[in-house]
Amino acid sequence: MKFFLCVIGMVMILEGLPYFAFPENMKEMMRKVLDLPDDILRKFGFILMLAGLTFVYIGKL
Repeated sequence: MKFFLCVIGMVMILEGLPYFAFPENMKEMMRKVLDLPDDILRKFGFILMLAGLTFVYIGKL
């Protein structure tokens, strides 16, 4: 459980860093994301999930 909480904490830090460091750029990026078609976002999300699964698999070796 401790490891899980550490991982969640690290994810939150990495996710929050761009918003803290570059708030103006993040607003612009969000505007651009809203204009993307759903299928592009779905494919991007799938690729990110596969990458995350790959990292977990490699980390467990």
